[in-house]
Amino acid sequence: MKFLRNLLASILGSLVAFMIVVGMFFIFMALVGSVDDGVVVKKNSILEISFTAPILDYTGKDEADPFAAFGSEEFGLDEVLHAIKVAKNDDNIEGISIATGYLLAGVAQTREIREALIDFKSGGKFVMAHADVYAQRDYYLASAADEIYINPVGVLDFKGLATEVLFYKGLQEKSGIKMEVIRHGKYKSAVEPFLSDTMSDENRTQIKELITSIWSVIVDDISESRNITPQNLNIIADTLGGRTPEYAVASGLLDGALHYDEYEAMLKEKIGVAEDGELEYVGLRDYVQKANKKKIRTGSDKIAVIYAQGEILGGEGGKDYIGQGLIVDALHKAVDNESVKAIVLRVDSPGGSALVSDIIWREMQLAKQEKPLVVSFGNVAASGGYYIGVASDRIFAEPTTITGSIGVFGTIPNVHQLAENMGVNAEQVGTNKNSVDYSFFEPMTDTFRSVMQESIEETYETFLNRVSQGRNMPVERVNEIAQGRVWSGVDAQALGLVDELGNLDDAITAAAEMAGLADYGVRKYPKYKSDFERFMEDFGSVRTKIGESIIQEEIGTEAYDILKEFKQFTKQEGIQAKMPFSLNIK
Repeated sequence: MKFLRNLLASILGSLVAFMIVVGMFFIFMALVGSVDDGVVVKKNSILEISFTAPILDYTGKDEADPFAAFGSEEFGLDEVLHAIKVAKNDDNIEGISIATGYLLAGVAQTREIREALIDFKSGGKFVMAHADVYAQRDYYLASAADEIYINPVGVLDFKGLATEVLFYKGLQEKSGIKMEVIRHGKYKSAVEPFLSDTMSDENRTQIKELITSIWSVIVDDISESRNITPQNLNIIADTLGGRTPEYAVASGLLDGALHYDEYEAMLKEKIGVAEDGELEYVGLRDYVQKANKKKIRTGSDKIAVIYAQGEILGGEGGKDYIGQGLIVDALHKAVDNESVKAIVLRVDSPGGSALVSDIIWREMQLAKQEKPLVVSFGNVAASGGYYIGVASDRIFAEPTTITGSIGVFGTIPNVHQLAENMGVNAEQVGTNKNSVDYSFFEPMTDTFRSVMQESIEETYETFLNRVSQGRNMPVERVNEIAQGRVWSGVDAQALGLVDELGNLDDAITAAAEMAGLADYGVRKYPKYKSDFERFMEDFGSVRTKIGESIIQEEIGTEAYDILKEFKQFTKQEGIQAKMPFSLNIK
């Protein structure tokens, strides 16, 4: 009895302590909420752009949520672009200094920020850049600047694009864990790593053509900004002509090699600060916080912008994955809201569940009957990501958007060989001929494979018909450019898979024109739960995330990405309409 009494007392004490801590936290948040954001932009300030966290298209923070400011450090592309637009007309901002390194953003996202910087310069303000190290994507962003500088002993990476695909056939044979694969499409190589130890000619062809097209866009953009011909830029890449600061300056990639204090002295001179004076910087994250309070578009009529980002998995969805819950709810809200006159769906997804993709496609069809519906493709709009987009009136893609991948597959893990090696035997009992359809512990039967293949073919035909209907193309023509192949935005437009090349702003402008709006505002959907709110709801998921962070730190990012990719394949359920391979363009 004494033990139980002490146990109950401990539990009660813990609960009381927890309630006190939570209560104090709420009081603290109330006090914080009553104080101004504290971000002051002084005269002659320089906006310093430095990305220290991954960039998502949208973080979905709910400004009414007192915990929204806590937790995630990710940048929202929408907030970054808005901040640069606000800074263009901010009399206290003299210019921008780019000081980023190892930019964690897709090529399409990088290009949108780059275009925003070029627009900023059109207002008569300067953009300068300095770094100790320029990774290739960082240099692409910095090339929008008026002048680019590097540390005298720094490094610039400029050698062209490349990617790497890992193959797991040998690992399966050694471990006894196998992925059973059913697919359609000669380019549907998402499952190729489980079937072979080498890359197929079809896969090598599509990857080479894809990254070549993306590289051409990057080279053309740099050529225009740096006044170097595309031919010479490719020669510089082929000869590693920017590998040292001296070579990079001589080739025209950079304007000079300066230590940071020398670079700051140049900035002082540019804005009229005394040599012994101090520069006034405002960091991007702080400025985003301030810029969010200033609306550029303020009309009472609204364009709803719905963000769909991440793999299509189903369920509620969140900022890291797409579920039918949040997207369908957002579409319903946009349709039912009388102030919303048109809808834009922003897609950044490699695809995923074919079923969930079709559910969202159907809701898009219904929404289109009520209001103009435009789609904007970001970094990736492949397979299921493309599937949901074809229900719109009009599709915009960035030139570097990875687009298409019209194909489907199914993967099911099988541990028969591993079980046999370990002396495990599984026996099944059923009432009917096909009641035992599949066991992880037995080889896949011909009957089950035949049924699965039939489902794959039916889903592929449905996919073709959705595209045919949405893009007004014969099914035969869609099949020719489908087969799971991915295309750049440039090639996708030439093939009729998208209507126009442009960014999210272009899509919003088009939606406004279709709705006959000259003055309008933007309403964003959905709103995601803050990290603190999710912490309070589910301690288990938080422990999982902490564990994942520890593993990533211990084994390194690249090894962790490999582990994560293999884990995702083993967790897939149902038929997949997904991008044909994991592509990390470097």
